Amino acid sequence: MIPELGHFSLVLALVLALVQAVVPMVGASRNRLTLMAVGRPAAQGQFFFVAFSFACLTWAFVTSDFSVEYVALHSNTATPLYYRITGVWGSHEGSLLLWALVLALWTVAVTVFSRHLPDVFLARVLGVLGWVSVGFLAFLLVTSNPFERLLPGAPEGRDLNPLLQDPGMIIHPPLLYMGYVGFSVAFAFAIAALLSGRMDAAWARWSRPWTTVAWVFLTAGIAVGSGWAYYELGWGGWWFWDPVENASFMPWLLGTALIHSLAVTEKRGAFRSWTVLLAIGAFSLSLLGTFLVRSGVITSVHAFATDPKRGLFILFLLVVVIGVSLLLYAWRAPRLAGGGGFAFVSRETALLGNNVLLSVASASVLLGTLYPLFLDALGMGKISVGPPYFEAVFVPLMTPVVVLMMFGPFLRWKGDTLGPVLRRVAPAFAASVAIGVGTAFAIGHATPRTVLGLALAAWVVLASVQQLAARLGERAGASSAARLRGIPSAWWGMWLAHLGVGIFIIGVTLVGSLNQSLDVKMRDGQRAELAGYGFVFRGVQDAAGPNYDAARATLEVSRDGVAIATLRPEKRLYRAQGMPMTEASIDIGPFRDVYVSLGEQLPDGSWIVSLYFKPFISWIWLGCALMALGGIFAAADRRYRRLAERSAPAGAARQAA
Repeated sequence: MIPELGHFSLVLALVLALVQAVVPMVGASRNRLTLMAVGRPAAQGQFFFVAFSFACLTWAFVTSDFSVEYVALHSNTATPLYYRITGVWGSHEGSLLLWALVLALWTVAVTVFSRHLPDVFLARVLGVLGWVSVGFLAFLLVTSNPFERLLPGAPEGRDLNPLLQDPGMIIHPPLLYMGYVGFSVAFAFAIAALLSGRMDAAWARWSRPWTTVAWVFLTAGIAVGSGWAYYELGWGGWWFWDPVENASFMPWLLGTALIHSLAVTEKRGAFRSWTVLLAIGAFSLSLLGTFLVRSGVITSVHAFATDPKRGLFILFLLVVVIGVSLLLYAWRAPRLAGGGGFAFVSRETALLGNNVLLSVASASVLLGTLYPLFLDALGMGKISVGPPYFEAVFVPLMTPVVVLMMFGPFLRWKGDTLGPVLRRVAPAFAASVAIGVGTAFAIGHATPRTVLGLALAAWVVLASVQQLAARLGERAGASSAARLRGIPSAWWGMWLAHLGVGIFIIGVTLVGSLNQSLDVKMRDGQRAELAGYGFVFRGVQDAAGPNYDAARATLEVSRDGVAIATLRPEKRLYRAQGMPMTEASIDIGPFRDVYVSLGEQLPDGSWIVSLYFKPFISWIWLGCALMALGGIFAAADRRYRRLAERSAPAGAARQAA
């Protein structure tokens, strides 16, 4: 009965989504306040029914209701409870229900925190979000119903994919979807602005915090997914340029460009057309990435043939969302000319250059991801586009991005003189080159890529320190605490995010340059050496988990005769699916990781053991954390809070009327 209630709740949510999509739009076009006011309760009602449906599916997993086909395919009575709950979004149907829930949550947040918006504009924003909800809910009900019954019910489930039975996978998809779907709000603001013709600084100010929060979630989601791949796959890598990774990275790149473009539109009134196009592009890539991953197209382009109805629905929804928004943009964009002018040497020019480079980088990732699929679909053979292509294209594009990122803050708005700016940045730039070259020779890895990475990282750190010192020097008479408090939260957000990029580059450069690995055959008591560390193999013992059996090795790690850690990697066999899994063991340090994974047992009783030395790899995730923290600071800027506080009385008066 509960699964039927969950299915019926989705039907009711679809009805309310249609009301939310149509009625406020009609009210906005006719300037009817009563019709526009329908959007808010319709959105909140839709959220209630989608949340109830999600709770029903969760209950089916918690109670192991194997009469629901989706539960039978992705759960098992022996699966721990927290992984049974994770199974709710562990595959296509449940992940789309999570998508719909997150979209409804973002929409409710707009109804609560955007009361300061003009009624007509808010009605159009809610209407656009309603149409997006209609598409997803219809997709769920027509082709991807997670409540399909299996009669007779299965006596036991097949269990959740062992790769997903990890704490990282509990939080990675919700974070990622909060980022993906969050760009729908920026998209809705952009479409509402196109419909109303209001493309001024106020529109950018309204949209900017929503876009920044979505970017923070997407950054955190990508970082958690990268960390999961690092320790769970047993290969010691943190990024593989896999199509699934690219699917989230593309909207992140455009979202980064969008945040900076919104800043220019808000402060100077420039980039209006470009900002709208970036908002459309970021959400379009979020849709494309979600559907590429969840439709099976990435695994095999022939997934459309195995389920043509689902594939056609995906294509139709993509064409409608992307096509209609671009047609509207083409109709309205010629009227958006104007805005603040600026000279060639100006902060606007630096930001525009960065935006273009980020967009080109996103397009290059898109090309490398889709090109093999197109060739396979056209019967022209199978090819693999891997790290060599992406690194050859991506590094030359992102190097000037980093340079402009740190050069731009030293430039004035509208126009500046190049000579004085060069004199300000020259000392830090020269020092960064010297640091990059000197450090590369000191570590014995003076390759062009290592020198470039270390010099860029040093440039970011030194320029960040220089910017902070200049900012504090603006109020020389005040105390240090007063000067720190006087710096706006948005500036701190920019500073932390840029510093995070520098820390990230250090981690990527050093782990790529100094990483060492060794695959060795080991017996009980045998010793191996790697990067100055000694590893003594102390045998393998059997261990039983709740739904798997494991062979657990013990390795004692020492350096210069001093014990460092005891690592216990495992080779697991999950009972329900008979699927083997490698569970690595890592000694994590601030400047290096020592990483061990257990391979196969050989006929002579010895084991293959993979040893890895990963210098500064933790700095990769530290950099991501600083970027996300910077986004939080930027979104929490007091200007947005004051805007809401000033507008609260007006919103209350409108509601009373």
